[in-house]
Amino acid sequence: MSDGHRYDTVFWDIGGVIVELASVREGYAAFVAELADTHGLDPETALDDWKSVLGEHFRGREGTEYRTAKEGYRKATAALFDGDPPEGWRATFDRCTAATLRAEDGAIETIETLADAGIEQAIVSDIDTHEAENMLDSFGIHECFAHVTTSEAVGYTKPDERMFRDALGAIQSDPERTVMVGDRHSHDVAGASALGIAAAGYGEEGWGPKADHELEALRELLAVVGVSD
Repeated sequence: MSDGHRYDTVFWDIGGVIVELASVREGYAAFVAELADTHGLDPETALDDWKSVLGEHFRGREGTEYRTAKEGYRKATAALFDGDPPEGWRATFDRCTAATLRAEDGAIETIETLADAGIEQAIVSDIDTHEAENMLDSFGIHECFAHVTTSEAVGYTKPDERMFRDALGAIQSDPERTVMVGDRHSHDVAGASALGIAAAGYGEEGWGPKADHELEALRELLAVVGVSD
């Protein structure tokens, strides 16, 4: 083990691991509420319709092929205005979602502690690149990551092995010395495990037979990697 660490590299999912998903949903609701107020729409109906179209966008993908969130947001917003979203809608969306964004408890501190200990870190997330970069920047942790792998860049979602191979290749990390932290067993954990990457499931939906480690709190990852808190 190098420097007494069990792992040299940590791969992180973003949604539900670094970013609190409830805060993302709150941003969506704030965005639609502002549109409704500006354009005289019923806010509850508008939000239901917006979320329905966005859900249909993602459900319509083939297998692990990725459909960008930015196109889903455009479709969902356009549906509220007979197919033509209002001018400046994306700036409003970015502002509203940035205002509500919160990190998962312990995420920032854990990432910074790992970085200070010399552990290499990378993102492996089913997300648009623009959103990933903005989220990391908003929390002031972008520089903690040696590489950011997104489904938009690769074209596929986890558990597709291309997601994990992209990150492994970009930073030349050894799968046996790498651990993936994710909140979904069938995507993050199983996908990593298939390539010989250790997997740490965060929360009950990440736990299961393929998980080498089961985390109730993100700070527990420090002990898993072998870094002092």
